[in-house]
Amino acid sequence: MANVVLEFKASAGDSEPQNRPVLIVGQQAILQQVNWSQIKGKLQPVVSKETWQAALGALNPNPTDNCPLYLNLATVAALPSRVSRHNSPSSAHFLSRLVRSCLPGGNNRCIVMVCERSDVFASSCAIARAFPIFSRRSSSSRRSEKKHVTVEFVIVGQENSPLDVSELKCLSNAADGVRLAARIVDTPCNEMNTDHFLDEVKAVGTELGITPVIIRGEELKHRGFGGIYGVGKAAEHLPALAVLSHTPDGATQTIAWVGKGIVYDTGGLSIKGKTTMPGMKRDCGGAAAILGAFKATIKQGFKDNLHAVFCLAENAVGPTATRPDDIHTLYSGKTVEINNTDAEGRLVLADGVVYASKDLSADIILDMATLTGAQGISTGKYHAAVMTNSEQWEVACVRAGRSSGDLAHPLVFCPELHFSEFTSAMADMKNSVADRENAQSSCAGLFIGSHLGFDWPGVWVHVDIASPVHAGERATGFGVALLMALFGQASDDSLLNKVSPLGAATNTSEDQMERDCKRRRLV
Repeated sequence: MANVVLEFKASAGDSEPQNRPVLIVGQQAILQQVNWSQIKGKLQPVVSKETWQAALGALNPNPTDNCPLYLNLATVAALPSRVSRHNSPSSAHFLSRLVRSCLPGGNNRCIVMVCERSDVFASSCAIARAFPIFSRRSSSSRRSEKKHVTVEFVIVGQENSPLDVSELKCLSNAADGVRLAARIVDTPCNEMNTDHFLDEVKAVGTELGITPVIIRGEELKHRGFGGIYGVGKAAEHLPALAVLSHTPDGATQTIAWVGKGIVYDTGGLSIKGKTTMPGMKRDCGGAAAILGAFKATIKQGFKDNLHAVFCLAENAVGPTATRPDDIHTLYSGKTVEINNTDAEGRLVLADGVVYASKDLSADIILDMATLTGAQGISTGKYHAAVMTNSEQWEVACVRAGRSSGDLAHPLVFCPELHFSEFTSAMADMKNSVADRENAQSSCAGLFIGSHLGFDWPGVWVHVDIASPVHAGERATGFGVALLMALFGQASDDSLLNKVSPLGAATNTSEDQMERDCKRRRLV
């Protein structure tokens, strides 16, 4: 998978399965709407119309199913026939699994995705997740040739015109963003320390014509970033705050995305155990998703000011490591008594969101992080946990999750009941809760919001992606599609406008998704 080139085309062209193996995938009822003339060029002469129709009749998805059409060179696969209201109508998670398990091997392959236009964006991102880039297997390093996978969309329903060039470009950029985020998260810390992550930020900046602002090491301390500096000061590679800024003419608002970029989390002196530390290379998942989303979003054109803020550190153990009982002053000016050095993500993000407010004058601040293990208990492996001071944005995040395939579900937002968990006799607050059975994920988010202030007049959104950032041992690139869809109304791209839950398209998109669920009959 590591050396796969993924291409989206309006037409993949005709080719026999012996020359180019093919996977045709969609919901069974939608597959039955496809005319034989639309797909015969990819199947004939080895697959006849009768064989195709017999295979469609044999499919019995529960929740998915597949049927070989010709040896292991041509396969048709069916997505779930129905989805619940908390799932995406695109069945994005099942699509990724089907592509991984059913796509035939070969150096030149084709995927024909059959769906309605409203599911095109989510489906393209789901397909991208099936092709991770990072690998250090010796066999893959010996292979120099690239494998090509061409994706063609067959659109059914009312808006069934072929995808145009701008839509294909959007899908390609979104897929590249997903795969970039997944590659960074998959890369171990010996190859993705803070220096390397800054190189990734600079590379994106160079591609977009943006020079990043970087604050590092002792400068963080001198400028008052006690959270980022305190977490990362013991590591060999210095902590940093990096910012990519897009400031177009005519912008009417300023948006900041703030990402947690803990390149490795040992837990610090509150050290993790031998079973919980492996996998902590993924603790930079929020920053990786924001980098991938920023790159794709700006390439598609963005009308408003957009800042990507990366809070980078390695939570290491060493002579200068932060100790429990230490008190740090964060960028907000508030003091924090450390009672758990393994609750470090909230410290770096607190500095990041306050920087976005004070220095960047952001109207809308969204922070994204692999923040708490409790997130997986709260909302599970597939849904990010969302907390916000705005009910409208809470609803929008859930809708964006459904339209993008990066699912999201709200956490309790109730600072008057929960923030007392951080009470300290010595400082303004502690950094970890007193009662770990009292809405841990909500409390962790509240810690970040408290440094903005619970009466802050702007929109603040906190997205915890600790569990969805990976599936098994592979990163998913989660968060890229969610951000692109959530802020799609500010994009110049028509496809992102359609999947956005905010602005003029809100009612249409939601009504369409409700019709999708009703047509598939809710579970």
